[in-house]
Amino acid sequence: MNMTWFVVVGAVAVTLLGQCPAQAQELKKISLDDVSALGLSVQADAGIKTEGSASIRITTAWPTTVCLGEVSGLDVENAQLVFKAKVKTDLEGDAFLEMWVQVGGGNYFSKGMNDPAKGKSDWKTIQTQFQFQKGQKPDNVTLNIVINGKGSLWIDDIVLSKEPLK
Repeated sequence: MNMTWFVVVGAVAVTLLGQCPAQAQELKKISLDDVSALGLSVQADAGIKTEGSASIRITTAWPTTVCLGEVSGLDVENAQLVFKAKVKTDLEGDAFLEMWVQVGGGNYFSKGMNDPAKGKSDWKTIQTQFQFQKGQKPDNVTLNIVINGKGSLWIDDIVLSKEPLK
C-alpha cells in the first residue's frame, strides 16, 4: 500500500508541475531615467504660431500619434463633424489628422490621409471629417495628429466644426 501511495503522489506531482506556466524571459528593459529615450518632445513654441500666444511643437525620432484632446457632448446628428488644424512641418515623412469617434458603443475613425502635410512646409490647413446620419450622435471624439516619419511639426488653430451633410 505504501508503494501505491508513492506512485499516486508522484503522478499527481508530475501532473501539477506540468501545468505550471513557464517563466517569462525578459527580452529588453527600457529605462525611462532619460526622457529622450522616448524619442518624443511636445512643447509650446511662442516664436512660431498662427494665432494666440503659442503653437505646439512636436519633435519625434520615429513615427508616432499624439492625442490633442477629447470632446464629448457634441450635437452633430445628421451633420458632418470637421476637424481642422494649421500645421507647419520639417519632417522626413508626412502628417495628417485622425479622429476617433465613439457612437452607440462602437469605435470608428476618420483619417485625413488624402491631403497630408509633407516634408518641409510652411503653414497649411489640413482636415478630416466624419459624417453622422439621422439618429447618430457621438458619445466621445478623440482628436489626434499622426506623424509618419521623423522631425518636427508645429500645430496651431485647431477647430472642430459642424457642417451640413453634402
